[in-house]
Amino acid sequence: MVQKRSFFGTLAAIAWSFIGLRRKRDFDVDAEGAFNPLYVFIAALLALVVFIGALMLAVRFAVS
Repeated sequence: MVQKRSFFGTLAAIAWSFIGLRRKRDFDVDAEGAFNPLYVFIAALLALVVFIGALMLAVRFAVS
């Protein structure tokens, strides 16, 4: 049985994989079920909020 990642462990794994810096060993652990689906969903919502905020900031900067 694989130990589940904590919420911040999930955020860190998603952040590293987002920029493409993941070790194969970590990926294999994640593929075995180390992620809690609820944590992944919450991380996706947080990433969406940050992405939209960054876009709004960029547009505001470009327009002014």
